Order: sequence, then C-alpha cells, then structure tokens
Amino acid sequence: MKKDYYEILGIDKGADAAAIKKAYRKKAIEFHPDKNPGNKEAEENFKLAAEAYEILSDPDKKAKYDQYGHAAFDGAGGFGGGGFNNMEDIFSQFGDIFGGGGFGGFGGFGGGGGVRRVKGTNLRIKVKLTIEDIAKGVEKKVKVKRKVQAAGVTYKSCTTCNGTGQVTKIANTILGRMQTSSPCPTCGGAGQMIDSRPAGADSDGMVFAEETVSIKIPAGVTEGIQLKVSGKGNDAPGANSIPGDLIVVIEEIEHDTLKREGENIHFDLYISFSEAALGGSKEIDTVNGKVRINLEEGIQSGKILRLKGKGLPSINGYGTGDFLIHVNVWTPKKLTKEQKEFFEKMKDEENFKPNPQKNDKSFLKK
Repeated sequence: MKKDYYEILGIDKGADAAAIKKAYRKKAIEFHPDKNPGNKEAEENFKLAAEAYEILSDPDKKAKYDQYGHAAFDGAGGFGGGGFNNMEDIFSQFGDIFGGGGFGGFGGFGGGGGVRRVKGTNLRIKVKLTIEDIAKGVEKKVKVKRKVQAAGVTYKSCTTCNGTGQVTKIANTILGRMQTSSPCPTCGGAGQMIDSRPAGADSDGMVFAEETVSIKIPAGVTEGIQLKVSGKGNDAPGANSIPGDLIVVIEEIEHDTLKREGENIHFDLYISFSEAALGGSKEIDTVNGKVRINLEEGIQSGKILRLKGKGLPSINGYGTGDFLIHVNVWTPKKLTKEQKEFFEKMKDEENFKPNPQKNDKSFLKK
C-alpha cells in the first residue's frame, strides 16, 4: 500500500503551492544524500518526497490524485505520474529547488556534487478514444516526431564549469560565508558541450526523427486524464543526458446514442404504443456487446431499466458501473384515417385513461 503523498510531505490536503514547495524543501534537506551519505533509508525517503512533490506541485496531476488517489497513475499501465528510479532524475527535474537555494554546502545534485544528468523536454499528444475503447482498455500505436541526438555527434568537457555541471558562488552574509551551487549557464548542468556535429544537426547536435510508440491505455479512463510514457520525449544534449517523457492526454469521442456519466452509461430506448401496451423483447447494443431485454406489458414512458455491471469499469478498481435504459414511448405524428378512427373509439375507454399509482414516479421525482 503506497503512502499518502500529503502524509509524506507532512501537509494538509488543502495546502497551496507555496506550502507544498516549502514542505518539499524541508524534507529534501532532511533526507538529502549529501547530508546522509550511505543511508539507504534516507535515500528512499528522499525519493518518496520527490515523487510526492512531482504530483502535488502540478495542478492537473494534483486534481487527478485528489480524485482517484494513487490509482490515477498506478493504473496507467506502468506509465504513472510519479516515481523516480535514480537520484539523477530527481536532481534533473527539481534542480531549481536545490541549486542556489540556500542549501549551504549541499551541491544539490547528489553524490557530493556530481554532474547533473540533463533531461530532455516532454512532448504532449492527444489520443481520442471511443466509449468501447474505454470500456475494455486498448493499446494505441501513435507516430511521434521527437528530437534525438544526431548520429556522429560528439561532446567535450564544458570550459565554463570544467565538466562539473555546476558553478559555485561564495557570498558574505550576516550568517557568515555562504556557498551555493547552481547549474552551469553554458552547458545547462550537463558538464559537456558540442565538440563536433554532423551536417543537418542543430546547434545542440539534434535532429528530428519519427518513431512509432505503443501506448497501453487502461480501461475506465476519463476525459482529460494524462498518462506518461517515460523516455519517449525529446533527447537532451550530452552523453549522460536522459530523454524527456511523452504525455498522453485522453479525449473521449462522443457516441451517437450512448451518454456517459462517470462509470454509468445512459441509453434512450424508443418504443411504439403497441410495444408499450403489449410488451415484448428488444435487442440493445451495449459497450460489452448485444443484450436482449424484456419489456413488461403496459410499460410507461420514463421507466428506467438498469443492467447492473454493464457500464464502465472504475479506473481505481472500485467495480463497474451500470447501463441505464430510459424507456420513451413514441407518439406518432401522423395517423391514417383508420388509425384515427381506432383512437377516437379508444379515447373514452377506461384502460386508455391515465391512472398513475403511488409507485409510478413523476418525471421530476425520477
């Protein structure tokens, strides 16, 4: 069971962006690897704090987490919204919080001030899904145009930072001499700069390449939810750099006859006077295939038939919604002479007069 992100940072759910950042800085200082050399528990807590901050500092991810919890990301086929495999990822993503931020002797890049691994920029795409895709989950293959390091590009040690990836400044303050480190402005913290690049590459040694990426989308996703495919964004310059991520934004294609409400699906079924009076059976298309339903004799317009468990699965694993059939008795707009005569005769018949019972709910009550 994963620990709650708010609990990890020691804050309330209503904390604003400033409070979240302040709490993360506090935890980062407490568990920083430079302050706890060789302490595996501190390193794990440092990673957990970064994971919590990655989610809660992003308004979209925070909203998804507040609504679905960890399932909003863990259910995304391993793409997730948080989690770091190594310290370089953390320092690469949150270097602005450590570098030059009053951390004193801490280098802000781990391992006693080692070279930072620069991360490439993220790419964002939209993937459109039908309600049938959402019901079952689907694997989509999309073509992505991303920046990659050109074949044959070479790098050399940065002359500004001498390959460290950082520049250090010492300032005199009322508390004494304070040393701060920040990413090198020349190489962006990579510790390397272009040595030679092939024809066609840009100033960073990059070229565009098209790649087909397979995206496994879990069942039950909602409009606007974001999935992350790690390492499928743009490359960054430098031999030790890591690529950015591919952010996949889900869009739902509106269905012609089915309407989604959370995990439930609504369907308007139109039947004739004859079908309403005599009853019978009808075949209905659901997101999980065709089903046959029975209509009782004398069924009323506005009746709702519930097919339990025939809706959409919950992305957080809390079961499956229902398929709700709204019965509508269709009134013909034109009648033949014989049909008019029939209804004229039936107009004063007792069975044709409205006689709602207590268990027949009105439209407003429904």
